Amino acid sequence: MQLTLASTSAYRKKLLQRLHLPFDCASPQTDEAPVQGELPAARALRLALHKAHSVAAQVSDGLILGSDQVAAIGESVLHKPGNRGNALAQLQASQGKSVDFYTAIALVNSRTGQVVSHVEPFRVYFRALTQAQIEHYVSVDEPYDCAGSFKWESLGIALFERLSGDDPTSLEGLPLIALTTLLDRCGMPVLAAR
Repeated sequence: MQLTLASTSAYRKKLLQRLHLPFDCASPQTDEAPVQGELPAARALRLALHKAHSVAAQVSDGLILGSDQVAAIGESVLHKPGNRGNALAQLQASQGKSVDFYTAIALVNSRTGQVVSHVEPFRVYFRALTQAQIEHYVSVDEPYDCAGSFKWESLGIALFERLSGDDPTSLEGLPLIALTTLLDRCGMPVLAAR
């Protein structure tokens, strides 16, 4: 069975490569508009499922992986900043606080219709930061395409007092520990000899 990542994200592709499974990538057709009153974890799961189903409609016999991540301070969602000004504002709002990340994964078997999914929560605790520290960080990492405006796998690690969660790869957009478990349940064990 072929594994297909329903994403064009370079971050997710790089993470999935760590599992040493052959896979294709496909661009999902998904409306990512928010739903009124939807909680961050529910939004992440809804979008992951939509992405997987979107690509599953194009693949007759495969396992389709959809994923989405939502970052929030309380119920206030932090989007990808897109530019320096928005990144500075997000980090200023986050400094001294905790930010919750909900990274959802969904696997859809396009032949059988089987669906398995999981939402991985992860919390980051920001240091109290000065404006100069925030500006320096943004200049170095340019985290404009990252929810929460940081790259924890780079200099962004210096922004935090601590991290709380079971799977730090979820911060990059794909919780590999949970994914390994779901792949096993779907008949595609990661540690099987090929």
